[in-house]
Amino acid sequence: MRNTGLLRRIAAMLYDTLLVTALLFLATIPFIAIRGGEPVEVGDNLLYRTVLALVVYVFFVGFWSRSGRTLGMQSWRLQLETADGETPSIATASLRFFAAIVSFLPLGLGFLWQLWDRDSLAWHDRISRTRIVHYPRRETQKQR
Repeated sequence: MRNTGLLRRIAAMLYDTLLVTALLFLATIPFIAIRGGEPVEVGDNLLYRTVLALVVYVFFVGFWSRSGRTLGMQSWRLQLETADGETPSIATASLRFFAAIVSFLPLGLGFLWQLWDRDSLAWHDRISRTRIVHYPRRETQKQR
């Protein structure tokens, strides 16, 4: 068990991006229905923007605090843990979520930071005192 590298994280993020995009499409359907099939104007619709933000927040914080992994992380055998090896609480997962936004804002520097960090941790890992660990596939028994 070791902290995961950047490429595995990116792969899991790409997978989760597809899932979140699908959820955002589903969350948009009622707004389009209310408008009689017309497109939703994002810029002037605070309720719509709030719903979209909540969908993303609930996706990540919900998965992280329930099982320590999103579906994308599960596919790449990644697990989010606290420094004690426990599943993060809702408060810790929320802190990580908002810290990840801060890590992404300066052109992703907070994510890239793990390339230079002695423990391979990104800014949001350090801020939330969490880490993403890679659990390699167990060796299968040789067939007779």
